[in-house]
Formats: sequence, structure tokens, C-alpha cells
Amino acid sequence: MSDEKNVTVNQTETQEAVKTENEGLGEIRISSEVVSIIASNAAMEVKGVSSLSGGIAGNISQVLGRKNPFKGGIKVEMGDNNEVNIDLNVVVEYGARIPDVAWKLQERVKQSVESMTGLHVNEINVHVQGVSFEKETKKAEPETQDAEKDVK
Repeated sequence: MSDEKNVTVNQTETQEAVKTENEGLGEIRISSEVVSIIASNAAMEVKGVSSLSGGIAGNISQVLGRKNPFKGGIKVEMGDNNEVNIDLNVVVEYGARIPDVAWKLQERVKQSVESMTGLHVNEINVHVQGVSFEKETKKAEPETQDAEKDVK
């Protein structure tokens, strides 16, 4: 006998994954928004990621007043058989090797989503939307402030 539970996932109009346990205790629903939050937190833990971005599709949706499928830079599509597809729109830090950051993103997000939800991550598509020079600017600011103090 296997200890593994029989779980099914169905897509609903509200983009929720419905996990139904066969033990007669009821069903467990995991919202795509929950998957998005888990993916977002995992993505921001990856070294070289500056931020998440709504991307071009998200920006166009905002201008047109439509619902943004890339809310917070992440799009989650729930599928059948406990499967989920994730699109990440990210801005990387200047100097980071983009392919390495993307691979680490895929690994970290997959591990986090699967371990917390029990869903199977089918694919994670990483879309690099830009490069951030913010850390360089932050380093330069204290020097400028010190120079201003010396002048006074």
C-alpha cells in the first residue's frame, strides 16, 4: 500500500487550484495568488534579482484599464493533474550573470512552490525586463554626503 494520497486539481473561473483529498474530509483550495506570493518571496531571495516587474504586458494592461495578468511581475497558470506554470518578470542587478540568475530563479521558485503547496511546477519562464544600477547609486550617495559635510 502506498501512503501517497490521491489528489486532483481543477482550474476554476477564479484561477484557483482545487485539491480534492479522497479521505472524505473535504477539499483544499490553493489560490493562484498564494502560488504567486510564494514565487515572489522565493524569487526575491535569489542573489542578483533587484525586483519583480509587471513587464510590457502588465504596463499595457494598466494603461488600458484591464486586469493585469502579471500582477507583481508574476503570472500563474493552473493546469490539470496538480500542475502549475509560472512566468516571472524580473529586473536583475547590474553585474549579475543573467543566465545564472535565471537558473537559480527557476530552481528556487520550483522548490518553494512544490514544497509548500504539493503542486507540480511544470515550467518557470523567466523574462528579464531590465537591469538595475540602484546599488551603485546607493554606494555613491554616502560619499557625496560626506563631501558636503567637509565643505560646511
